[in-house]
Formats: sequence, structure tokens, C-alpha cells
Amino acid sequence: MTEGEFQTRRKAAMALRELNVSAQFWVGYMRGLRMLYHGENFGTAEEHKRWLCLIDDPFREDMGRGYRDAFAGRT
Repeated sequence: MTEGEFQTRRKAAMALRELNVSAQFWVGYMRGLRMLYHGENFGTAEEHKRWLCLIDDPFREDMGRGYRDAFAGRT
């Protein structure tokens, strides 16, 4: 991912925030976007695994979905 792509997706995430998308989704999305952009320089493999598993937690499902969407490059 280039810096330009990162900035474009970051702006899209900010638009999601303005559209009242779940706050937890937004937090997860921003974390996943940073992980996608910075790669191994951002967090550990274990942290990445835990974030991916949040989708199975009924209380943090939106956060996990946001993380997965961003990390998969979905806007």
C-alpha cells in the first residue's frame, strides 16, 4: 500500500465516522488500516491475530469487522 492509498482510505474512514457508523467499527477500521499500511512495523503477529478474532466476540464484533474490512483493503 502506498502513502497515497493510505491517505485516501483514511479519508474514507473519516467519512464513515461522519455517517455515524458504529464507533467500534471506526476504531477497528483505523487500526486495520494502520496495520495494512505499516505492516510489521505496526504491532505484532499476535496482536493482529487477536484483532481478527474480535469478530467472534459479541461485544466487540463491530470492532473486529472494521479491522478486517480495513486490513482486506475494503473501503
